[in-house]
Amino acid sequence: MLFRSGFWVLLLAASGVWVAGCRVAQPRDTPVRSPEPAVSGPRQEPAASDSSEEALTEAHAHYATGVIDELEGEPEQALREYFQAALEDPGDETLALEVSRRFLQANQWEKAMEVLARTAARSDASGALYSHLAFVYSKLGKTDLASKASRIAIKKDPRSLAGYENLFSSYLHNKQVQRALSVLDEAAGVPGTDAAFLIGLSELYSSLGLQIPDQKQAATARAVELLERAEGLNPEDPELRLKLADGFNLLGKDDEAARIYLAVLDSVPDWPLLREDIRSKLADLYLRSEKPKLAAEQLEAVVRENPTDARSYYALGSIAYDGKQFGKAAEYFSKVLLLEPEHERVYYELADSQISEDKNSQALETIDRARGKFPQSFFMEYLSGIACSGLKDYTNAFSHFNDAEVIAQARETNQLTREFYFQFGATCERKGDYPDAEKYFEKCIELSPDFSEALNYLGFMWADRGEKLDRARELIEKAVRLEPRNAAYLDSMGWVLFKLGQPKQALDCILKAIEYSEEEDPTLYDHLGDIYAALGQTDKAHAAWGKSLALEPNEQVRRKAGSAGK
Repeated sequence: MLFRSGFWVLLLAASGVWVAGCRVAQPRDTPVRSPEPAVSGPRQEPAASDSSEEALTEAHAHYATGVIDELEGEPEQALREYFQAALEDPGDETLALEVSRRFLQANQWEKAMEVLARTAARSDASGALYSHLAFVYSKLGKTDLASKASRIAIKKDPRSLAGYENLFSSYLHNKQVQRALSVLDEAAGVPGTDAAFLIGLSELYSSLGLQIPDQKQAATARAVELLERAEGLNPEDPELRLKLADGFNLLGKDDEAARIYLAVLDSVPDWPLLREDIRSKLADLYLRSEKPKLAAEQLEAVVRENPTDARSYYALGSIAYDGKQFGKAAEYFSKVLLLEPEHERVYYELADSQISEDKNSQALETIDRARGKFPQSFFMEYLSGIACSGLKDYTNAFSHFNDAEVIAQARETNQLTREFYFQFGATCERKGDYPDAEKYFEKCIELSPDFSEALNYLGFMWADRGEKLDRARELIEKAVRLEPRNAAYLDSMGWVLFKLGQPKQALDCILKAIEYSEEEDPTLYDHLGDIYAALGQTDKAHAAWGKSLALEPNEQVRRKAGSAGK
């Protein structure tokens, strides 16, 4: 047996292939049928390694010829030689498994079955070989034979997961959910299993939960229990510990997964690709757990070790943007574009960050770079409109918003959101185009009746112009109900009441607005002065206008203050 196994190892090395582990290739098409061997016949061949020397010599010769045929580009001829080798020496499982694998790759499942079944007929056939045979039977639709082979595999090696997995998959495929579950429970009860077995079994429970929703809760609980048992065995292999962490991560056990990921990081200092993968998983986990600072720490470590990782720079940019660190966000998005200049979306992410940092000219330059590379799009025009508005270039802003609306109406109507119409309306108001401003604010409110910012903006626009005062009051009152301590909304409420000739009620609102304002606002004191003047309280009006002028020089307010002082 030593001579025979050594010979096959040398031949396998010469042909550039090795025997697969516990799995075999997946099927592609329906195989050519051949006579069906049984799992075990009325007799079993003896468990001896005493094939005749002549048979062994023939087997070696056929296999060697197959290797040569394969190297010379004759795969069909090679398969015939490999098959003959397996027939001459059915007692060598390494050979049987390797030859069957080659037939599976060639989509000749019946031949693979025949090779495996001949070796399985021997009394010393291993559980692993029966597991392979069960898999092939299952893929050929031979359900009963697959179940029998799986049961023999389990009996021969109860601490190997392959037999349970084949049986579980067969039952689940045939909608026999309870039988599939009972196989997993049987495996879970086997004493003395190692961490790899327990982790693999946990994955099968997870698979059951995903495929059968009404079993998800129970299956998840059992999967977690198995992972905890596996962790209790303290496996030292980093890859096995990584699988353990992946299992906890998949099942939503974030703290457990993070703890193991971090421990594995410490144990693999010289495996850069694995470290990058672990850090990326940790970052995803932390983001899911709403811990952006921890996620950023992992991603920053990734880009220190791999400065060309565009994906991590993009994630860092998104985290910084969400945290209102717009300068950092722009820096990260710029790095993404250096690495991936054809990534259109990032141009708009960068421009948005620059606009949020009030760097509107830079934003327009970024958008112009995109304009030179990509077709006209909604975001290209929308962000251009916002940037131009920020530069007080309201004519061009209007043009860009109009183009964005036309594009969206043609193919992206979901982009016509309340935020879009709010920006469009605000630009029209600042441009002095009040009818269009009214139109777009009304569209905004129609899409979102409780959008308090739009309610207040339109209401104040009317109140300031002395138009539609009753409707303006209605809108502003609703905004105040939604945000009763919002200083800007209370100011609007006071102003519309003042315009309606109710200065006493207006005074209460303005004083509350001043109380709730986070910083002193010259407009509030200007309005306060007007209200005091309407109430005949000239000294207080003069003091309020004086406070407004101290905060911000304004000729109109200065004239009012001067008139009141005479």
